Amino acid sequence: MTGPEERLWDAYPTGTRVDLGDDVPSEATPERTVRAEVIAQLLLGRCEQRAGFVPAVRLRGAYISGELNVTGGSVGCELRLELCRLAERPTFANAESRQIRIADCRLPGFDGGGLRADGYLSLSGSVIEGEVRLPRAQLMGGLRMNGTKVTESDPEKWALFTGGMVVEVGAFFRKAELTGGVRLVGARMNGGLFFEGTTLRNPGRLALDAQNMVVEDAAEFSHGFTAEGTVRLRGVRVNGTLSFDQAILRSSPGRGAVHASHAQIDELIFTPAEPVVGWVSLSYSRIRLILDQPATWPDVLQLNGLTYDTLRGGEPKSRLGWVRRDEVFHPQVYEQLATWFRGSGLDDLARKVQLAKLRARRRTLPWTGRAWNHLLDWTVGYGYRPWLAAMWLSLLVAVGTTVFSAQRPRPLKPPDERPELHAFIFTLDLLIPIGTFGQRDMWQPVGWTQWLAYALIAAGWILATALIAGATRVLRPN
Repeated sequence: MTGPEERLWDAYPTGTRVDLGDDVPSEATPERTVRAEVIAQLLLGRCEQRAGFVPAVRLRGAYISGELNVTGGSVGCELRLELCRLAERPTFANAESRQIRIADCRLPGFDGGGLRADGYLSLSGSVIEGEVRLPRAQLMGGLRMNGTKVTESDPEKWALFTGGMVVEVGAFFRKAELTGGVRLVGARMNGGLFFEGTTLRNPGRLALDAQNMVVEDAAEFSHGFTAEGTVRLRGVRVNGTLSFDQAILRSSPGRGAVHASHAQIDELIFTPAEPVVGWVSLSYSRIRLILDQPATWPDVLQLNGLTYDTLRGGEPKSRLGWVRRDEVFHPQVYEQLATWFRGSGLDDLARKVQLAKLRARRRTLPWTGRAWNHLLDWTVGYGYRPWLAAMWLSLLVAVGTTVFSAQRPRPLKPPDERPELHAFIFTLDLLIPIGTFGQRDMWQPVGWTQWLAYALIAAGWILATALIAGATRVLRPN
């Protein structure tokens, strides 16, 4: 063994740190080089332990040549590498270990597929030029990648690739930079997931794929979190808070910024630092509380099937514009909002939502249906604005009274067989579909006023029909 290797071998039984330098070496030199196979032998128990001490491999400032490979082995001590450069990707696939800390190092990737660690795995502060693989890993002490910079240039790979990973205590990615996408499909984060201040870069692709992930406590994509690409959270379950507070979410034109459909979330905080670029989907999700600012939502939303118990943030009346951002008409989106308004005692806003629903539905009808719906809207507001009918009626009565007072109709009966003409009553008799006051049969408009009388009769039938239609439960189910 070389001098540095002998120092490390002698320090192992007592867990003493071997310090070879205060920076990451740029190249291999005799005084700072340690072969990876020597470290692997120590991790696998080759060296005898000393009673009364806890053995460990603690190395600082070394150039580690060769591949550190303990695949399938049982590592019975702590590994701590600081300010080291690893020439090849370390492999801990299907190994059992205690805690592993590779901090502030440079390495070409990490393979921990199937790793079972009683302690934590930490890559904090390291610069990794290659894929970090942790499929099926079980990390009982947590995962730490705070300040880590991972770059994977191969579009077929991920900066962080996992599948079915289980992390106790918590997964921390604070102030990290991961270029190439992060895959956490099926992961279970029992101590929370924390991405505060982290940047995920994978433009035009998935910045984060966390389908069917389960998070206990909190999932923090907040306080400076930036995603350049799509954040896919389809089917996630967050038993706590999912936060995008002060986040920056940017995707390519026509692509989704956040895809969180079919999710179950206790609380969603959606208050990004700037308007979102790209569409957001919450379709068929169940969220107990949504705290947001409607102005920061993107122009396109997918809300069909979304259910929620409480909405907070912004003015309640701004919610109507929020649901209108769903480009495809879905009645459920409006019904859900109207239900929430009614439950909050905002019946007037609930009626406005129902009216907006019918107007949005109108765009999906053939021209005949659209014409009839326009008529219902103008006359009685689909039954939600009955005062419109009174307004139209008052206007027509005023016009008819004025005209028939100036140009009196011609009598049809002798004076002793007809009542006196009252222009106001005569106009009402024309407007009301059933002859109520007996004026219509006793007097006949003359000249051009005959056309006005026909128009009043037609308008009366239209208003009556619209009022009846607007009052039916078909148009007003609630």
